[in-house]
Amino acid sequence: MRKKLSLTPYLFLTPALLVIAIFVLYPIVAVVYYSFTDYDIVTPPQWVGLKNYAQLAQDSTFWLALKNSFIYLIATPTLIVLSILLAIVVNRNLPGIHLFRALYYIPAVSGSIAIGITWRWLFDVNGGLVNGFLIPLGILKEPVQWLAEPAYTLTIAILLTVWAGVGYYAVIFLAGLQNIPEELYDAALIDGCNNFQKHWYVSLPGLRPQIVFVAVISSLAALRVFDEIYILTNRTGGILDSGVTMVFYLWRQAFRLSHAGYASAIAIVLLLITLAFSILNVRLLERGAEAN
Repeated sequence: MRKKLSLTPYLFLTPALLVIAIFVLYPIVAVVYYSFTDYDIVTPPQWVGLKNYAQLAQDSTFWLALKNSFIYLIATPTLIVLSILLAIVVNRNLPGIHLFRALYYIPAVSGSIAIGITWRWLFDVNGGLVNGFLIPLGILKEPVQWLAEPAYTLTIAILLTVWAGVGYYAVIFLAGLQNIPEELYDAALIDGCNNFQKHWYVSLPGLRPQIVFVAVISSLAALRVFDEIYILTNRTGGILDSGVTMVFYLWRQAFRLSHAGYASAIAIVLLLITLAFSILNVRLLERGAEAN
């Protein structure tokens, strides 16, 4: 006897499916379509085929933005190392440790715009804290225009990302450390391990799932970085486009130059790169799970 099909589960799913269709699926389909058109948001899109993609292949600024986005991935291993070190430090019963845990997590809950404005003030040529600190020490002879130097723009943005994110990722590693049995550390000490060896042979293997997870989310965030560049460079992308990343270049083309079709092509390229990274990171997560 056939079971009667119940519509009740589908009725409960309908609102969520409608939201996904309207705010996720439709935008993706629309961007794919617009990437094959000449569209400036105001006038109707005109079909141009692969012209936008051919233009991307010859666009030097696009390749610079792509290179900068991959350079930004340096933030990922830096965040992992510093977050693990910070998690090890705070994973102790010391006086005032709870206050310190709250303080280092403050950047994680602060707005990216506020943080960017603060860092722009720190590196300001007139009255900036960095120049004001380095000049009296004799390290600098005269104020440096940090954010006006192409060599420093991307580096400062990466430092901002690391500073703002280390507290958030440290919490993830701290949770992982507290799940490692204390008996393993006792056994390591009995075997003659010092403090460094104890964490090398016990903490790091125990944190492997967290390390892979942080590598996944931080690398994807690095590829999509925008706020830091937008604020630090005052919406310019830096001198000679030194701080332009993929998302910033997409925003410039879409909302400043009204080249929505060309921006859509950039978005599709970024989507494919992000998808490739996601698949790679999922494979790493699966291997990490199998190893444990």
